[in-house]
Amino acid sequence: MDQILDAILSNEAAATDFAALPIPESYRAVVLLEGETDMFAGMASKEKDPRKALHLANVPTPEVGPGEALVAVMASAINYNTVWSSVFEPLPTFGFLKRYSRTSTLAAKHDLPYHVVGSDLAGVVLRTGPGVDFWKPGHRVVAHCLDVHLEHPDGHNDTLLAPQQWIWGYETNFGGLAELALVKANQLMPMPQHLTWEEAASSGLVNSTAYRQLVSTNGANMKQGDVVLIWGASGGLGSYATQLVLNGGATPVCVVSSPEKAALCRKMGAELIIDRSAEGFRFWKDEQTQDPAEWKRFGASIRELTGGEDPDIVFEHPGRDTFGASVYVARKGGSIVTCASTSGYLHQYDNRYLWMHLKRIIGSHFANYREAWEANRLITKGAIHPTLSKVYSLENTGQATYDVHHNLHHGKVGVLALAPAEGLGVRDHAMRAMYLNEMNRFREGCGPRGTEDRGATHSPARSTPRSRATT
Repeated sequence: MDQILDAILSNEAAATDFAALPIPESYRAVVLLEGETDMFAGMASKEKDPRKALHLANVPTPEVGPGEALVAVMASAINYNTVWSSVFEPLPTFGFLKRYSRTSTLAAKHDLPYHVVGSDLAGVVLRTGPGVDFWKPGHRVVAHCLDVHLEHPDGHNDTLLAPQQWIWGYETNFGGLAELALVKANQLMPMPQHLTWEEAASSGLVNSTAYRQLVSTNGANMKQGDVVLIWGASGGLGSYATQLVLNGGATPVCVVSSPEKAALCRKMGAELIIDRSAEGFRFWKDEQTQDPAEWKRFGASIRELTGGEDPDIVFEHPGRDTFGASVYVARKGGSIVTCASTSGYLHQYDNRYLWMHLKRIIGSHFANYREAWEANRLITKGAIHPTLSKVYSLENTGQATYDVHHNLHHGKVGVLALAPAEGLGVRDHAMRAMYLNEMNRFREGCGPRGTEDRGATHSPARSTPRSRATT
């Protein structure tokens, strides 16, 4: 592994050099153990501690098969699917691995008594399997997390409609929270040259997910001038949604839970902000009963900010806690686009406000390769920026996951794998200098990252005075 790291850090190794490197027989990886899936039985979700379930272990290096690539992982990131994995909700992931392993002889190797988790990476290709021509050893890459078989016609218009598609590192093995990772070659995308390893690793899943939800014709098909309500607008998913809305000429209404998170939204350029904690919104009277009066009060707060307009699009991912309110506040003919349910899967809403007002609920799950590529291209062009707030070592992945589980984070939380320190991997320093302020706005108390002493400067911060209840 030291030889691999030395080659990457040298910035001089060629494709032939990487192809000649010996591949280690084993590597360090963050794993779940099949024998521990009952360890949290009977406990409430928030009482389950990812630090107890996630282990750093040495595991055998998998064989690289047709259409696959083995990547040296310099950095990865925490997503909510790693939280779900680590607390074994809604189901232990080992059932996913067993089902996946039965789909082909190539997939059989995924059925193991341990699960290497993680659905993001930035790193360098070491090996490719038969049939891979586009990607070569030495290519610096990021990965999106859709693993798909395209043997069925349903997947050829939109790969997410294929009967056989999975999320890598969640429903498949050999994920990104490790020193090595195994992916399908069609999961790879070029690493943005102005980013550090940890910044590049932080965007893949959330940026692609938000892009499909908002921008794609498979999602809400957002247009200029739309008003978009964004739940958790400073979080891992919402921070990219906020940028995509601003970049696309629409108006975000950012819902956050603290003045600090409101300040982050202002840094991104948002002006219309609701601190739901400060305003005391409680959409449920008790576990079984929602409060429509709170929906109405919430809708009035939105209209006060927008000059009387209701949201054209509601960007949903909390699920149970907020879904009734989301359906209510969307404008007549508007869309509620949902990709997850971090507060619970059983959504309840008053259908009168959906059917009689011609609203649409759109289900959206990650992104197809084209959408992921376009989302990554926006980062490469400097139109969208990473929202990395904190970086952990591979040894402390459990703590990083715990922080996300308890909403103790802002933006994205990164994890260093092979990278020996933060700030490495930048190649385009001139472009980085143009966007330092934007790339560091989630880094509390941190100066520029990955700039060494090249004289990088900050761009002016945006001024965004309009907000509600943020003090």
